[in-house]
Amino acid sequence: MRRLRVLTWHVHGSYLYYLTQAPHEFYLPVKPGRPEGYGGRSGSLPWGANVHEVPVEALPEQQFDVVLFQSRRNYECDQFEVLSAAQRRLPRVYLEHDPPRESPTDTRHPVDDPDVLLVHVTPFNALMWDAGRTPVRVVEHGVLVPDGLAYTGELERGIVVVNDLARRGRRLGRDVFDTVRAHVPLDLAGMDSAALGGLGDLPLRELHARLGRYRFFFNPIRYTSLGLAVCEAMMLGLPILGLATTEMSTAVQRGVNGYVETDLGRLLGHMRRLLADPAEAAALSAGARRIARERFGIGRFAADWSRVLGEVTGCPPGQVAEPARRTA
Repeated sequence: MRRLRVLTWHVHGSYLYYLTQAPHEFYLPVKPGRPEGYGGRSGSLPWGANVHEVPVEALPEQQFDVVLFQSRRNYECDQFEVLSAAQRRLPRVYLEHDPPRESPTDTRHPVDDPDVLLVHVTPFNALMWDAGRTPVRVVEHGVLVPDGLAYTGELERGIVVVNDLARRGRRLGRDVFDTVRAHVPLDLAGMDSAALGGLGDLPLRELHARLGRYRFFFNPIRYTSLGLAVCEAMMLGLPILGLATTEMSTAVQRGVNGYVETDLGRLLGHMRRLLADPAEAAALSAGARRIARERFGIGRFAADWSRVLGEVTGCPPGQVAEPARRTA
């Protein structure tokens, strides 16, 4: 079974960590000072032995099977600055992490090439982008959480996990968060969350260990991709509450694993009821864990990526490495 050699950049650390659960070799370019995109194996994540750092000056001499772009900068600038002409002719995949910003319906994707495979992380994102002549696939999120963590819901509070919420405005729901926090007790975690009186940027393992004590998880985001934090919270068994926009409208099933609304008044009603009724929260917790294992299991995610990489490199089915079977 062939393990493919994948060149990619460090763009979203948590996503990259989950991506590297696929049974292939991943090579990350690094620069002195580790600027954006060139951080390599940085952060507190437990990178596997299949994740390799390569100084940019050594890249042209390396052999790869496929180049995986994860940002517009990677595609429009980085490849011409750090890759050889031969490497730029390798099979190419562009991983799009977000929905379109300029117009939700009429934005043409920056990749316009029938020889590049465009991969979206949610069906909603694929629906909204105009991909033109570029072929498209969807690989939905897959996440890992530590074994042995149980939902207790003992804290009569909700938890929000959003990075840099203080400066990212309406799209990420700063005003929604402020409105809801004025009526129900909420804690905030994530990068720079201390600026809003939050818990700070907790290491992932510590965050996961804390989450299960909260009665529910609240996602205030109006318009972005389905957050990994939502998937992780579901996998840990937290009831999910949020706005009925983007892929959240399919990830949350009303009365099964949580509630999504476009009316904040109705959403606040669900929150108050869950704070007063731990039995309902426990029932939603069971639904959240079940749906997360069915939809966001890391085994399915890694297998989907193996199929994508096999497809673009021309490896016949059955000859590219597949992950060991697991659901979470």
